[in-house]
Amino acid sequence: METPASTPSQWPDARLTRAAFLRLAAALPLGSAAMANAAAAPQPPASKMNTRPIPSTREALPVIGCGTWIGFDRRPGSAEYQRLPGVLDALFAAGGKVIDSSPMYGRSEETTGELLAAARQRDQGFLATKVWTTGRKAGIAQMEQSFARLRTDRIDLMQVHNLVDWKTHLATLRAWKKQDRVRYIGITHYTASAYGEVEAVLRAEKQLDFLQINYSLDARDAEHRLLPLAADLGVAVIVNMPFGGGGLLRRLQGRPLPAWAGEIGCTSWAQVLLKFVLGHPAVTCAIPGTGRPEHMADNAAAGAGPIPDAAFWRSNAPAIER
Repeated sequence: METPASTPSQWPDARLTRAAFLRLAAALPLGSAAMANAAAAPQPPASKMNTRPIPSTREALPVIGCGTWIGFDRRPGSAEYQRLPGVLDALFAAGGKVIDSSPMYGRSEETTGELLAAARQRDQGFLATKVWTTGRKAGIAQMEQSFARLRTDRIDLMQVHNLVDWKTHLATLRAWKKQDRVRYIGITHYTASAYGEVEAVLRAEKQLDFLQINYSLDARDAEHRLLPLAADLGVAVIVNMPFGGGGLLRRLQGRPLPAWAGEIGCTSWAQVLLKFVLGHPAVTCAIPGTGRPEHMADNAAAGAGPIPDAAFWRSNAPAIER
């Protein structure tokens, strides 16, 4: 059932510290007695999250990360902001690393930097962000601002957002990569209407490490050309919008899980949809966005256990789509 690309690596067991657990528990709907009992009880180690190699370096990357659009665009002091440390705790406790942001996501970069600095968790994260402007000087200024907002002197992945002025920015990023200011470079998009241009850039640029693209059970156009091309070129794939923008997930919430969900380790529809995305061997990581610790923990659980292959989904996906 599991493809070679989805074989779990020797990712170390992640454990919730007491402080991290209490932050996570505070966001969950537990009574005070239940919370006290849960906090006092020994916490079992989290299941190992599968990893997949980044083709350009073979570095292992956990298959579920966290997107910060909307969820991390929160002001300090708000109830939504106070939940966010628990989101990162849940991600890291499950063995996840990737945190994806953008200067177009309001204060999401700033929030991410604040939280990682306050908890001293920078080394646990794989920070990905984007440049989204035109012109060399403007691009450099925006990316420098991202370094400052994320409170880091090295960004793991810098991506040209929606291909805006990509030739200009990739020239800057190739130089910065040689200087070790950024570890990886890539491009992004999220609409099928742009796939032709995305394909052209992938074919023209031979030094790209990552493609970030939308892909979900109800938005599968990337299967036809982009995902196979990325695999052929040795480009890692980060999937945004793995729930298709949320509409499919909302439609499924009232339906019982199919009997086979338990066989692949799923206890929620979100996990089923994420396992579908990970079932494509070209996919390296999926980044469902959330600002709630319980949702992050649920999403991250999809990264553990068996990842069904294409044959499995050909048999079972039609029943979900109906």
